[in-house]
Amino acid sequence: MADYLKDFELLVLLAVLRLDEDQAYGVPIATEIEHTTGRSVALASVYAALERLEDRGWVSSRVGESTAQRGGRAKRHFRVTTQGVRRVREAKGALVKMWNGIRELQGGTT
Repeated sequence: MADYLKDFELLVLLAVLRLDEDQAYGVPIATEIEHTTGRSVALASVYAALERLEDRGWVSSRVGESTAQRGGRAKRHFRVTTQGVRRVREAKGALVKMWNGIRELQGGTT
């Protein structure tokens, strides 16, 4: 069975790629998706997607320093792996191929 990249997982990967590694953790990832797409994002959905992506080897994580602002808890920072970048490129290529030639989708912004 193929291991397909889902729509929301693609958004999470793109958000992680857009953020500096020290800012690529839960809340900023959700905020990046919300600001860029205009979609409301549940933080729990971001964490669930990150867990699935890490299980597949498409992101890796490291635990940062604990902070007083977080009640002594540490942030978990993410980065997209080489395999994850490859998956994002493959997804873009597939979408572009499917998009091309559809008259209703050519030009315009809606």
